[in-house]
Amino acid sequence: MWFFRQHRRRYATGIAFLGLTSFVGLIPPAIVGMVVNRVVRHQVTPRFLMWSLSAIFVVAVFSYGFRYLWRTRLYGGAILLGTALRDRLFEHFTTLSPEFYHAHRIGDLMAHATNDVQAIQETAGDGVFMMVDAVISGVVVIATMAIAISWPLTLIALLPLPLLALIMAYYGRLLHERFTTAQAAFSDINDRVQEYISGIRVVRAFGQEAAEREMFVQLSREVVAKNVAVARIDALFDPTITVIAGLSYFLAVAVGAVFVVHGAMTLGSLTTFTLYLGQLIWPMMAFGFVFNIVERGSASYDRVKHLLDTQATVKERPQALEALPAGTLTYHVPSFSYPGSATPALRDIRLAVREGWTLGIVGRTGAGKTTLFRLLLREFDLEAGDITLGGVSIYAYRLDALRAVIGYAPQDPFLFSLSIRDNIAFRHPDADDEAIVRVAKLAAVHDDIVSLPKGYATVVGERGMTLSGGQKQRISLARALLGDPPILVLDDTLSSVDAKTEALIVQHLRDARRGRTTLIASHRLSAVEHADWIIVLEDGRLVEQGTHRDLLAQAGRYRDMYERQQLERLVEQGGRMDGS
Repeated sequence: MWFFRQHRRRYATGIAFLGLTSFVGLIPPAIVGMVVNRVVRHQVTPRFLMWSLSAIFVVAVFSYGFRYLWRTRLYGGAILLGTALRDRLFEHFTTLSPEFYHAHRIGDLMAHATNDVQAIQETAGDGVFMMVDAVISGVVVIATMAIAISWPLTLIALLPLPLLALIMAYYGRLLHERFTTAQAAFSDINDRVQEYISGIRVVRAFGQEAAEREMFVQLSREVVAKNVAVARIDALFDPTITVIAGLSYFLAVAVGAVFVVHGAMTLGSLTTFTLYLGQLIWPMMAFGFVFNIVERGSASYDRVKHLLDTQATVKERPQALEALPAGTLTYHVPSFSYPGSATPALRDIRLAVREGWTLGIVGRTGAGKTTLFRLLLREFDLEAGDITLGGVSIYAYRLDALRAVIGYAPQDPFLFSLSIRDNIAFRHPDADDEAIVRVAKLAAVHDDIVSLPKGYATVVGERGMTLSGGQKQRISLARALLGDPPILVLDDTLSSVDAKTEALIVQHLRDARRGRTTLIASHRLSAVEHADWIIVLEDGRLVEQGTHRDLLAQAGRYRDMYERQQLERLVEQGGRMDGS
């Protein structure tokens, strides 16, 4: 209804033209009845026949125009509704938190935005048309039959209609239940296909093609079975309506013949009545279609509305600041746990990073490095404690203002099916080629790019599948560097890069990021040795902090990591344990 209210003029004019179409459709049967009566009385003349044919032709022309106009209004509105719903869903998806995407599969969300929206769109097109047309045509035809011809015969002919309404309501309930199940099955198979194609390399590497095909066949059979269950209900509509319509015809002809024999009505009137009754079959059929389409659309809209009603857990405060945040970054995190987890991911974190500093964050996998970054980006919000920039809570800023000052290169780089240039310029699509090449050189990926056949115009394929892991990480780094963000967050971004390239990138960052805040999480200490301040996380706790030299002097966890990695590097270079 929200959409119909927004476009009430479109639908009002469409319904008006639909009503005119139904009205002019009453004229030909009346003309035919007049012709029959004149034939019976032997009063047909060439002039009268010409007048009758001309009148029917004029009616046909008007009917053609009215049909064109109502179709463009009503079906055009249905297309607008589909577009509006997809826009709403996409915008809503951009506001939802990661926990939503942990609980919902990509294929399922795609099915909602395609299959379900299509079913709703059909309801707003065919459903509205059939419902309005059935009501207008039915009321007009019944009124004409009752007033202009015979109201007793009209009542007799309509006796089967209450039975039709009861049966249609029963079919509708069954259809709603089965169509909901069928749409859910489609979501399952859609998700499986999406996952299979995304992981095709893994499937082939483990030789699981046959197993995956068998699983797909099984899912496909389930989809077929559930849609056949829907089709069985669909198949009941037409035969039921045909039987009821036939019963109405039988009553009309049988009783009407008695009326003609007794002189209560003329043969021409009975002919006109049966022609009108033929026009009434369409509204009867339309009501069946309306039940069918509306129940499908209702089931799909329930699914879409469930998604739209899902509230984002990360929300902006009223009157949030639009100014870009700056200054010292501080963390005060007494405890933070991910939704659904009883184990804290971070505990007792107190940290201050001065503006312009480089902060190194090290620790084992699962120590909490990525969590620190996700809290800063407000993928999740703290229930206790605070994170501030320049003494102002990050929760006081608008989300877009906060994220505008942060360049982020994630642990698992994601590249779109675009050219390398477009991937780097994703955040700044108007960036010139000079700026893009500059950040590519800072990320030590320029030479790799120009060696490709199409250079920066090379399309990388879905998720960057045509590139190596190190190339994807460095392109992701270049994307984060473009625009020289005040805060740069690198989440183990150099894990797939060799030591020599890593050293070159680190040197580039030191030179290019002077006066800018940089946060680097890494397993390799060589990536953070130059940092102004380094923290060591273990089981979500900050166990050590200081400069590289200070931490080595503490002879704690950091020094153990450093000595082990130095030994590993020595072994890789072919040295002996004694250092010779």
